[in-house]
Amino acid sequence: MGIAVHGITKRFGDFVALDNVSLEIPTGELVALLGPSGCGKTTLLRIIAGMESADAGQVLFSGEEATHLHARERQVGFVFQHYALFRHMSVFENVAFGLRVKPRGQRLPEPEIRERVMSLLKLVQLDWLAQRYPSQLSGGQRQRIALARALAVEPKVLLLDEPFGALDTQVRKELRRWLRRLHDEMHIASIFVTHDQEEALEVADRVVVLNRGQIEQVGSPDEVYAHPASPFVFRFLGNVNVFHSRMHGAWADVAQEVPRTEGHGDSIAFVRPHDIELERKQATGSIKAQVRHVQPIGPTVRVELEHDGEIVEVDLTRDRHETLRLQSGETVWMRPRQVKVFSAKA
Repeated sequence: MGIAVHGITKRFGDFVALDNVSLEIPTGELVALLGPSGCGKTTLLRIIAGMESADAGQVLFSGEEATHLHARERQVGFVFQHYALFRHMSVFENVAFGLRVKPRGQRLPEPEIRERVMSLLKLVQLDWLAQRYPSQLSGGQRQRIALARALAVEPKVLLLDEPFGALDTQVRKELRRWLRRLHDEMHIASIFVTHDQEEALEVADRVVVLNRGQIEQVGSPDEVYAHPASPFVFRFLGNVNVFHSRMHGAWADVAQEVPRTEGHGDSIAFVRPHDIELERKQATGSIKAQVRHVQPIGPTVRVELEHDGEIVEVDLTRDRHETLRLQSGETVWMRPRQVKVFSAKA
């Protein structure tokens, strides 16, 4: 079942949480709603789920009107950030809950409920914990149980609100890979909310970047990272150096879109730290800078430079660092491999 939202607007008093948002998600696609806190991503998810009503706009499931349907009627599975498991119930009973509270005419016989619950627990690889209680589980295990409970009612749409936000880094990485595999097996429309750029880029088929209640860009992970549509997207997705007009002249040959006219002061150039080359000799399009600090960070080495009072960050591979052997205080020449320019008014 595909999802479509058209012209969704939502206000909380004077605060505009969503401003005329439209989006379509086909069956089988895993989409990330990405953005900073307060940008509207969770509000949009809750409106799709039927947990929140929009002030204006439509929600469609498979092309059919769902805007005013109750959450129970939407066949949506919802996974919360903090699990929302029932502490007094066993793992088995937590997963079975949605099946047991169905109206009598729709409720499965008890043997079928047991079979479905155990099948889901096997799917999330936790069938051996069926009789334990949530307090006896790790955070990653609780989140998988929460997902099994959402899937028990056979939802046509799966919605996840910051599903891994409460977990430590290593567990998050493991569950991200697991969620991707699980989604491919289920083949339903899935949406997950996150403010973690790496999470969105690694897991999603498409990324929807939100800012101040509006969509800034929609595209594949590679599209939004390599070809950001706005300064906000560029800044939000990873580290970036921002250069104003005084650098344009030196780097105009690298980025042909850099304005060369007297109006160039109205634009800003963006360069990612890993897209800057460093040399000890001047080359065409290079700019002189002084090394302020050199800091190894895992597989890379972060070099902090100063040019004309501005700080520039450059990420080098370990091999490149071994070749250059840069020291604080020495002079180098920097040249970008890629430059993206936006109007200062954008």
